[in-house]
Amino acid sequence: MSETKLQRTLIGKATSTKMDKTVTVLVERKVKHPIGKIVIKSKKYHVHDENNDVREGDIVEIAETTPISRTKSWKVSKIIERAVII
Repeated sequence: MSETKLQRTLIGKATSTKMDKTVTVLVERKVKHPIGKIVIKSKKYHVHDENNDVREGDIVEIAETTPISRTKSWKVSKIIERAVII
């Protein structure tokens, strides 16, 4: 009886890469307000990036993991889209 838990995954935009092995990712979701308007809710997550591959502006997929530090319990699973450098 081996039960595999599904990992929660989210997609967001990397906003800060100034920390070592840590990226701040902004995840936005659309929620319907009781009046009928659609509101964009956003939340920032500290995400573990082992190789410092992610750059600011990249679209990344993050997966939930066991807590790595006080604020980090997510890791970068893959980079979906690279940011365009101008």
